[in-house]
Amino acid sequence: MRVKTVLFDLDGTLIDTAPDMAAALTVLCTEENQPTLSYAQVRPVVSNGSAALVKLAFGELEDEKRLMHLKQRYLEIYEENICIDSALFKGIETVLDHIENHGLNWGVVTNKPGWLTLPLMKSLSLTQRAATIVSGDTTPNSKPHPDPMHYACEETESESHECMYVGDARRDIEAGRNAGMKTLVANYGYIATGEDVTSWCADGIINDPEDILNYL
Repeated sequence: MRVKTVLFDLDGTLIDTAPDMAAALTVLCTEENQPTLSYAQVRPVVSNGSAALVKLAFGELEDEKRLMHLKQRYLEIYEENICIDSALFKGIETVLDHIENHGLNWGVVTNKPGWLTLPLMKSLSLTQRAATIVSGDTTPNSKPHPDPMHYACEETESESHECMYVGDARRDIEAGRNAGMKTLVANYGYIATGEDVTSWCADGIINDPEDILNYL
């Protein structure tokens, strides 16, 4: 089937947000007199969101109120510095140009909340280029549920089988497959060492963004 629309996960697939998300965690740890973590420790966890990052730095907290406070403070710090060092992954611009020049659509489906997703996309001048931007709070359910994928299909006027979804987490591939889309693992993204991405059962695995062109 011909691919009409290419959909991307955001963090770790379209945009390299790890530098800014790791920096925000360092600020939080410093504020809380907690030992800071190396970038290498933080990077593989970024795609799992703020709660996972807080738990990485502070451990499993039994006090739910404490966890929520740390998560909220982390998000405040990150929001204030959302696009300092974040940038498109090398090769993504070539892919987007190819998509646009060949009359195809592209968009984003992420679990990142809209109040963080939209400013980030705007900061990198991507908002007007994307045919759809589906955030974690756009639909009642987030990935791996297929709801956000179906929403993206509606906005891009594409059928599921005409879409290809690229992501760097198991839930991304599950969401794409649950919606009936082609799926690609962004193996260059935020994937933990030792993770067997072949077990995700995607249609392909790419080690460089420009590898997407081989599937178009």
